[in-house]
Amino acid sequence: MLPNHPPLVIAEQFSTQASLYPGRIDLDLGRAPGSDQRTMMALRRHISSMHADAFPEDVAELIGWFDAEPGEQPAVQPVPGLGLKIPVWLLGSSLYSAQLSARMGLQFAFASHFAPDQLFQALHVYRENFQPSARLEKPYAMVCINVVAADSERDARFLFTSQQQFINLRRGKPGPLPAPFENMDNLWSPSEQYGVQQALSMSLVGDSDKVRHGLASLMRETQADEIMVNGQIFDTEARLRSFAIAMEAARSL
Repeated sequence: MLPNHPPLVIAEQFSTQASLYPGRIDLDLGRAPGSDQRTMMALRRHISSMHADAFPEDVAELIGWFDAEPGEQPAVQPVPGLGLKIPVWLLGSSLYSAQLSARMGLQFAFASHFAPDQLFQALHVYRENFQPSARLEKPYAMVCINVVAADSERDARFLFTSQQQFINLRRGKPGPLPAPFENMDNLWSPSEQYGVQQALSMSLVGDSDKVRHGLASLMRETQADEIMVNGQIFDTEARLRSFAIAMEAARSL
């Protein structure tokens, strides 16, 4: 969440990781503050530095450092970071980052795992308006979805009830991921149920066959270059099993 952090600090942090693990580090930039004013103050960020208009300039500043050619000596230099060519993605849940990614010739990832409404419109805007850059010749898009997979449909549905977390967020009570619950009817109101189900509509919940068919449909409908899988599953072993099922399903496509 770039508005929360000075670009110079982000450049040095990610460049340090990229120096330790060459070829394994991407920098994914979000525009939303992603926190409240108390957290902003704890990060020592002033409200004047958090306005949306600063985001494109901050992204351009980061890319300028990463893409610097040998011999370039900008007035301010990240150490390390200058000329490291770290891949940069813009993250989005609306049309703003789709438009900016297209204009700057960057990779684009859409957060359909919690904000699916504008997925197809955002992908269309990104691809139709893409301008090739030194970093990228043609559009390259990622779609993120929820996958909760298990060896049976019933088990997957039970694991998926940890979506209670979304109810808590809407009630202003964030916290750790809750354990699954047998009967969701006792936990949410009709309006909360509608809101959560709408936010999580891009979710594949079921056994391996259902996940495989769902992934195939998603690839066909979005023409995504990559799929990112999010798995909000309370039990660690069940989460690992879900990721394994999703990987097996993807390999079979």
